[in-house]
Amino acid sequence: MTDTGQKLTFKEMCAKFDVTPRTLRYYEYIELLQPERDGRARFYGPRECARMTLILRGRKFGFQLEEIRQWLLIYENEGTEAQMKAWVKMADRQLAELADQRRQIDEAMAELQTLRDDTADSLASK
Repeated sequence: MTDTGQKLTFKEMCAKFDVTPRTLRYYEYIELLQPERDGRARFYGPRECARMTLILRGRKFGFQLEEIRQWLLIYENEGTEAQMKAWVKMADRQLAELADQRRQIDEAMAELQTLRDDTADSLASK
């Protein structure tokens, strides 16, 4: 931590969340994060750290950055309950998408396994 209290510097923020400077700057550019500025220095308080946690969690679950940005805006404009309702809808959509991806992966793996086994059998019979 810096001597600014509970605020992290740009470098500390990158280290804490294991992101590149480019990623952090991009999240600021698309208005996911809005650090305090003192000249060229940026400082990230508890709000920005909480938002970064949510952003990274959303990315882990496969959400697009624009979806995450819109979801964070709901909290600012409409409050917690509206944000939670939006989250349930987003999660339902993403769960369906992940289930479809799983089905596609299972099909591809089964087809690949069959081709692999056929090829191995062909080699063994020579």
